[in-house]
Amino acid sequence: MKIVTATLAVLLAAPAWAGDSPAATGEDAAQVHRYLIERTFPEGALDGLDATAKARVNANNATVGVSWIKSFANADRTKTYCVYEGPSEDAIRQAAALNNLPVDSITEVPVDLAP
Repeated sequence: MKIVTATLAVLLAAPAWAGDSPAATGEDAAQVHRYLIERTFPEGALDGLDATAKARVNANNATVGVSWIKSFANADRTKTYCVYEGPSEDAIRQAAALNNLPVDSITEVPVDLAP
């Protein structure tokens, strides 16, 4: 239940998602999909996440057509919920492997919900 609540909170709290519509329409819809990735990290693993590390993640992601949009972490920084865009779930998994990042689950989230 906690995961569902956290996932729903992420989806509803994102200000960039205005309107009740699919993430993309037309030709773009077939190429870019939005995903929510849940990850579990050992305690302290996120402490070294600086601008250089983020730039490296973004560069690796770009090699497989994936974009990191935003991430949320729990209070003890052992769980993250990351919003990514990419051509497929497989591309999201490839990006995670390139960055040595864990993947607990990937859920496509194509529908925007606004308050």
